[in-house]
Amino acid sequence: MNNQDKIEFIIDWITDYVDKMPNPAQSLVVGVSGGIDSALTSTLASMTGLQTYALSMPINTGAKCNNLGEVHGHWLKEKFKNTNHMTIDLTSTYREFNSLLTNSNQDSDLGFANSKSRLRMVTLYQVAAAQGGLVVGTGNKVEDFGVGFYTKYGDGGVDISPIADLMKSEVHSLASSLGIDERILQAPPTDGLWDDDRTDETQLGLSYNELEEAMLNEDSINRNKYQKIRKNNLHKMNSIPVCKIPRT
Repeated sequence: MNNQDKIEFIIDWITDYVDKMPNPAQSLVVGVSGGIDSALTSTLASMTGLQTYALSMPINTGAKCNNLGEVHGHWLKEKFKNTNHMTIDLTSTYREFNSLLTNSNQDSDLGFANSKSRLRMVTLYQVAAAQGGLVVGTGNKVEDFGVGFYTKYGDGGVDISPIADLMKSEVHSLASSLGIDERILQAPPTDGLWDDDRTDETQLGLSYNELEEAMLNEDSINRNKYQKIRKNNLHKMNSIPVCKIPRT
């Protein structure tokens, strides 16, 4: 399947899902970070013709990341009449949350990083509730089903995941073919949850190319490292454990 076929398939999948809902959604809501995954997802959502809300939600985020999100949001708004771009600055809300928990001796750098993602998720669902919308996930196959590189009940909390069967290389290829800004295409992938703007690949210890190769090739020199990362994150990908009570 070539790029155009994949693009049309995803657009049709989204619209078909909405059409078959008992009460069809009135809009699609997508978080726009300035990264390539959210740029592709928000563009595909806009191409459905459904009312689309692209949200930039800065939280103590580096200026470069903020700027790329704004650049893409304005591009979407100019290109698609059905798309609105909103900037909702959550910095003060996050700082209050951080202060309350720190003063209660509940400080954790990892916890606070994940809390940024969860605060954005809450914001997306608030807008979705106000606009009768669906929250559209932006995770790709490597992140969502390979190594589980996302925040549980954060960016992992979505209604639909239209690009979750695309490898990172496919995301890049489709985004390029749709004319997404070259600065976004070339920007190092980052989750934007850390004050030092560390990249995804720094956190994972492998590049996305290495991860893809390890996922597809059991003889890869990086296979063991990939499997170790995956094992540590399986709790995100598996269903919630339920205590089954004997009924006999």
